[in-house]
Amino acid sequence: MGINGVDLKVFAGEFIKRATKANAVKLDRFEQLAGGAVQENYAMDVELSGGVMPGLHQLVLRTDAVASLDASLSRAAEFEVLSVAWQAGVLVPEPLWLHVDEGELGGDFYLMRRVAGDASARDLVRGDLSGSQREGLLAQLGETLASLHGITPEKKTIGALPAPELPPAIRRIQEYRCTLDKLRNPHPTLELALRWLELNAPRKHRVVLTHGDFRTGNYMVEDGQLTGVLDWEFAGWSDPVEDLGWFCARCWRFGEWEREAGGIGPLDALLSAYERKAGWRPDVTQLHYWRVMATVRWAVIALLQAERHLSGEQPSLELALTGRMLPEIELDLLQEILPIAEKEVSNA
Repeated sequence: MGINGVDLKVFAGEFIKRATKANAVKLDRFEQLAGGAVQENYAMDVELSGGVMPGLHQLVLRTDAVASLDASLSRAAEFEVLSVAWQAGVLVPEPLWLHVDEGELGGDFYLMRRVAGDASARDLVRGDLSGSQREGLLAQLGETLASLHGITPEKKTIGALPAPELPPAIRRIQEYRCTLDKLRNPHPTLELALRWLELNAPRKHRVVLTHGDFRTGNYMVEDGQLTGVLDWEFAGWSDPVEDLGWFCARCWRFGEWEREAGGIGPLDALLSAYERKAGWRPDVTQLHYWRVMATVRWAVIALLQAERHLSGEQPSLELALTGRMLPEIELDLLQEILPIAEKEVSNA
């Protein structure tokens, strides 16, 4: 249901009929997909008669959840970014149509083709993929990320994403510090980490189109092969190593700590493929810095997700439990920062 009492299934069917100029639309399936803590996704099997796209189509409708994070793009902006990525040859679901709401539903939505496979992070990291399959998957992920990072503000204007005025690292530090200042309780471990990030911010940086949530759980895999990268609501112009650091952060290995690249396998398989496609390779210092930034970001997101529950805006056991992960995330931060900080002090 839309918040105005309109049946989303019926409305979507009518919208598709208009978009394709079909004579008739038959909906064989319309059901909400699992996951989607920030947005809602619905699987649709649609049979169209006549028009410009006759036949059976497997689609996904993506719309807003009850409550969202401030950092999340609107569905219209996300559709624009997804379209740019698709046109650049990045392995993503094909975006089809955007509905900009004018009060009918209470929110925008867009439709894209449904890609085959499974996105379950724990099934992937703990599943029965062979060593060669894991390295092959990481190679595909590295090449896909490099293709995305080939899109720059100089090459492509994206109306929904204004060019950044500050270096990516400084912008992130300011963003997370501002968010922490608005929360009800102090978080000294996160403030310590932000200060470390500030003191160690890279002097040089690149600015490219980044996914913003590139991690295991946000891409589809079938028979060991990558079929599509999902969930583009955090895309933006940033340092390319931010995506790599997020993918490799301990929090996104799902218990497979020794598999540094997303819980899937060895880091070299990811970076070597990225280097072959992009023509350059981030060094260890760069990657470590953005892993720390990723861990701070995850801590901030966990706090915001918990706030959605605590405020009564979106009561949810999943959101509440996400907030309870903070001590574990803070421990990860200290283990990342303290050995380097102690080494810097001893060398001073």
